Amino acid sequence: MSKGLKIAIGADHAGFEYKQALIASLDGAEIKDFGTYSSASADYPDFAHLVALAVESGDFDYGILLCGSANGVAITANKHQGIRAAICYNEDVTIPARSHTDANVLCIPSRYVTLEQAKSIIKIFLNTEFEGGRHATRVGKIAC
Repeated sequence: MSKGLKIAIGADHAGFEYKQALIASLDGAEIKDFGTYSSASADYPDFAHLVALAVESGDFDYGILLCGSANGVAITANKHQGIRAAICYNEDVTIPARSHTDANVLCIPSRYVTLEQAKSIIKIFLNTEFEGGRHATRVGKIAC
């Protein structure tokens, strides 16, 4: 699934436990954990910016961010040029996040999905190719 990929991951306190479990499930990937490192209250922008910068710089192939609703981390990550952060709360919305918008940061709402769903969403995200074509034209119009 993730063999050879470089993945930046981060979470606030609401996503901490899932983050730890997901890191363990990403066999074969090079993972950099940008925090948080406990379940103590933490501010999601602190981790979302670090993950977005890591992907934006090209040092990492993809980013994964978790927070309670995924809204905060997605809004924060999408402030970065070159980042297309998508909130994925089930398998069905994950496919077009990659195939149509070439999302490079996956945002998971840890309070609204099970850990098994999160693992499935990640698997789909990492294994779905961008279709290009008309979608590439649209993606090209995103940047300001």
